[in-house]
Amino acid sequence: MERGGTQRRGSFRGSLGFIMAAAGSAVGLGNIWRFPYLAAKNGGGLFLLVYLVLAGSFGFTLLTTEIAIGRKTRRSPLKAYGVLHKKSGWIGVLACVVPMIIMPYYCVIGGWVLKYETAYIAGQGFAAAEDGYFNAFISSQWEPVLFLLLFLLMCSAVVLIGVEKGIERFSKVLMPVLILLVCGIAVYALTIRQEKSPDQFVTGLDGLRIFLIPDFGNVTLPKVLQTIVDAVTQLFYSLSIAMGILITYGSYVPDDTDLVHSVGVIEIFDLLVAFLAGVMVIPAVYVFMGPEGMAESGPSLMFVSLPKIFADMGNVGIGVGIAFFLMVLFAAVTSGISILEAVVSSLMEQFAWSRKKAVIIETLAAMGIGVIVCFGYNLLYFNVRLPNGKDAQILDLLDYASNNLLMPAVALATCILIGWIVKPETVTEEATKNGERFGRKTLYNYMIRFAAPVMVMVILLSSLGVI
Repeated sequence: MERGGTQRRGSFRGSLGFIMAAAGSAVGLGNIWRFPYLAAKNGGGLFLLVYLVLAGSFGFTLLTTEIAIGRKTRRSPLKAYGVLHKKSGWIGVLACVVPMIIMPYYCVIGGWVLKYETAYIAGQGFAAAEDGYFNAFISSQWEPVLFLLLFLLMCSAVVLIGVEKGIERFSKVLMPVLILLVCGIAVYALTIRQEKSPDQFVTGLDGLRIFLIPDFGNVTLPKVLQTIVDAVTQLFYSLSIAMGILITYGSYVPDDTDLVHSVGVIEIFDLLVAFLAGVMVIPAVYVFMGPEGMAESGPSLMFVSLPKIFADMGNVGIGVGIAFFLMVLFAAVTSGISILEAVVSSLMEQFAWSRKKAVIIETLAAMGIGVIVCFGYNLLYFNVRLPNGKDAQILDLLDYASNNLLMPAVALATCILIGWIVKPETVTEEATKNGERFGRKTLYNYMIRFAAPVMVMVILLSSLGVI
């Protein structure tokens, strides 16, 4: 049995298992319901271009940094920063708190996905597309709790088995299936067509043009800056940055693994799935709802707009709905596993608990908080205005605290620690310990010391409503 402290930590058998697990963490709900909306909002191809550049610079920098910290220290996120620098242990505390906050409400949303998948399998796809279906479900008292528990137990079962037999083996099977589902749905979305008039048709290819071709007609400096901020924020979601996940998985990577190559493959996975998510969603929404339909994001896009689109497809839409929500469920589970593992790893190391004990305790804690989140839409409902101007309930408050405050704070502190205190060589030497070539070393040094801290600071100030 694995234990924390000085006991043996789990490990991946090779680079493939690590890459599949890290890519599974990256492919989550944020990619599927957030990326298409941001692409449409920020000029389609313009956002893609900005995202591609930032993924290869900002994303690459923090991805490499956290994985290298994990492998170098062989510690959980709670302890890793303190090993690098004795006075920086507080960063590890924040990095550990982030997944603890995220896990409960992520499982609530995962439960929503599971509910819709079961509804489509049961032949209730047309009912799921009716007005009020989603709100009636989340505002009911016990059904959301049931699906929360089922989703949480799915994630806990995999983590309980361990790193090699659980996370690695599960990721190697699920990720290829997930990619195939994404590709299949994306290809089908391009074939959709709807008659607007006797001599006019709108097709999925029309929506694809909106997604791919940059719209420079209304480009202004404020719009470009907002696009950059949105792209950087999306990279936090899509690469699992500043959640403790990459440090945890990095600590399981064998010393002979080529980190530079692995990071590059993970980047490709992230870009591929983000792109395909856009191809899946934007053409379908454009065909059936027009340009104004792309204003929908988050739960409204996933659980309200898309079921209506599937219903408009007729009987074939039931099959598409089953495949779509199965794909989303797989994506949610792989990310949920990584979030849970980040917490379990820290608990095992801090308290010398067995994996079984750490999983049970964190599962119970996530379950308790998750139930409160579910009740936030009925018994405990309230509405508050956040500093960034958005309305919030309990789930939104937890999301704001983790994604808008703590994650940028952890990322900023990490940049300062590596860039100015322990120096970038700490990471570059770990990444090239087997003689690997670090092709973007100059870019890395510049990003970790100057550009990345500025970008993260802008995001943090934006979240606080300062700018």
